[in-house]
Amino acid sequence: MLRSVSDFFGVFCLLTLSASAWERESVAFEMIEGRAKELASRPYQAVDKEALPAWIKGLTYDQYRDIRFRNEVSLWHDAPTSFRAQFFHPGYIYREPVKIHEFTDTHRQDVRFTREFFTYGSLVSPQVGLDGAEGFAGFRFMTDFGRRKSDELGVFQGASYWRLLSRDTRYGLSARGLAIDTGAEGKTEEFPRFSEFWLQKPKRWDKLLRFFALMDSPSVSGAYEFSIIPGDDTVINVRAVLFPREKVQRFGVAPLSSMYWFGENSKRRFDDFRPEVHDSDGLAVHTATGEKIWRPLVNDTNRLEFSFLTGDGVKGFGLLQRDRRYEAYEDSEAAYHLRPSVWIEPTSDWGKGKVMLMEIATQRELDDNIVATWVPDETPVPGQRYEYRYRQTWTSRMDPARAGGIVVATRTGVHEWEPEQRTMIVEFEGGNLAAIKSVEQLSAVVEICGDAKEKIVVNHTNIQKIGASRWRLSFRVSPKEDGKKLSEIGMAEMRCCLKKGVNYITETWVYRMQL
Repeated sequence: MLRSVSDFFGVFCLLTLSASAWERESVAFEMIEGRAKELASRPYQAVDKEALPAWIKGLTYDQYRDIRFRNEVSLWHDAPTSFRAQFFHPGYIYREPVKIHEFTDTHRQDVRFTREFFTYGSLVSPQVGLDGAEGFAGFRFMTDFGRRKSDELGVFQGASYWRLLSRDTRYGLSARGLAIDTGAEGKTEEFPRFSEFWLQKPKRWDKLLRFFALMDSPSVSGAYEFSIIPGDDTVINVRAVLFPREKVQRFGVAPLSSMYWFGENSKRRFDDFRPEVHDSDGLAVHTATGEKIWRPLVNDTNRLEFSFLTGDGVKGFGLLQRDRRYEAYEDSEAAYHLRPSVWIEPTSDWGKGKVMLMEIATQRELDDNIVATWVPDETPVPGQRYEYRYRQTWTSRMDPARAGGIVVATRTGVHEWEPEQRTMIVEFEGGNLAAIKSVEQLSAVVEICGDAKEKIVVNHTNIQKIGASRWRLSFRVSPKEDGKKLSEIGMAEMRCCLKKGVNYITETWVYRMQL
């Protein structure tokens, strides 16, 4: 016999679910996929952003932060599980309400919006009208990470964005479900949104959270399945089935968005007390051919920059925060040394494609100015079904990609007495480098790529040991043509790595800079 709602959730349901009852319904991914396919067969119907009451739409940033979810009415608060779910109030910039359902193995019920979920602080004067508030702005998961029940695990809020935490990390970069026409010439970027979620109630001993999402946009609809396992590394497995309804110029799978203002490799310095400010300091890519690439992030050129890292396919990619020293940032409030890295590994055949890195010039740290995403060589065709599966690892480890000898620093500068020679310094650590006893065992590979190859000469290449386990490769670049200035050469693409005999024992450092 079906138990009452109060039997399941105690106080939570007495406050929130009186207008919603459990219905006997089996919720499965195939059902969500069917909804997505049906949506794609019809013209897109935009959400009415003006449907919310005026007082909700008019909330300022500070007022919105003054509305807080009540911990005691969290979903699963009284259930024998280490997970809880809490919901975000609509308003401020979040004007497209999201519908949320809960389900078990045999039943489903709606989670209805109600004012009783929230406390409204002194900055907010809520009005009576809530007619347009038919959903939430999103939700967050809480867990205990083995210590306390108030630890935040992750947030799904805004378009198709989510952010997760592993143990002892702070929120930093974001993931999202799909990137449409991101940086495409002559196109306005489209932001697909998760319009509906189905959260599976965890059982007593469950170590993971499982839930579904329905995504929709003018160009594509899709069904998503998520499974989150929290821990020292928080892992989320993603399954996405997509149905394009319109042809797009650029289709980005498993996109990541981050912030890079300046770092140890930056030429352009800002008037700031901190040595570095960034959520991520580089892009790591493992190609299908086995090459392991590290591309430090840059914000020096004052223009939009694109890099496409190609190959037959990709084994993994991610935006990482490798510098884990507090002294690198000197910021106890922002705690950039605790921002997570995200490593993505396909768990299905993605076919051929490339990893795109987009770097947007910015003058401040409030902007997410970095995008990394995988772009298929063949843009998906309307009316077809496409499936992508992948694993994201959110972690504080320096080498989640298990690259071995990794790049740990990039530095550059010009001596005033040699203004047309730029010194490049790349430092490596880890993997087989720990067993290297003398510099004679190592050799360096340094290459200039692209148009600059015929304009630049590399000289003064040197390898030396720094400290107990770090190796520094330094080299200088200067114009081949006498009398030429570095600034006249413009942009240069460079690559380097270290070898032991015929074996490559480090990542390939790939860099682009304005000389």
